[in-house]
Amino acid sequence: MKTIQSLAAYMIIALFTLTSSVFASDKTDEASATEWEVDRAHSAVNFSINHFFTPVDGSFDDYHADIQFDPENLEASHIQVVIPVESVNTRNDRRDNHLKSEDFFNSSEWQNITFSSTSIEQTGNNEFVARGELTIRDVTHSFDLPFELLGVMDHPMQENTKVAGITASAELNRTDYGVGVGDWAATAVVGDRVNIQINLELTTNE
Repeated sequence: MKTIQSLAAYMIIALFTLTSSVFASDKTDEASATEWEVDRAHSAVNFSINHFFTPVDGSFDDYHADIQFDPENLEASHIQVVIPVESVNTRNDRRDNHLKSEDFFNSSEWQNITFSSTSIEQTGNNEFVARGELTIRDVTHSFDLPFELLGVMDHPMQENTKVAGITASAELNRTDYGVGVGDWAATAVVGDRVNIQINLELTTNE
């Protein structure tokens, strides 16, 4: 009987130790996703939308990104982006002011566009999708942001630094987020489909 009890106790201890090791490993993995900084001089957040038939390009000149990304540890990877609406730039002051007004973004009440990932999945060779929530104005929807890791290398001009490139393309419907109210909710003049192109150069210290 004592032998059986001792064996049972040993098995419980072994199982507990193994479980603790697994959880400790998971915590280590969670903490090990690489934190990247955006090189703003070589990055851009661009968009395009039709005016009648012709695409009109624009960008957001200010943005803040918290990027923790490791292709080998997607469980711990996370992307969070905050874009101040006031930074919208279509190279036309009158149009930019109209976009900031109550007719469109209403930046005086809702200052930021935000995206926060809930998971990142690999979909192909160096191809991924960040699944999360996108908030524009006071509307939040689930949103998938596909992106490609263009490469990672030692920075030739900065010691103990790595540099990486990421490009992301996506499409959204502005009317889903209430961007365009009253007469501007119609799509005869301003289209409803917005094409997004994000190019980021990232650096991290080793």
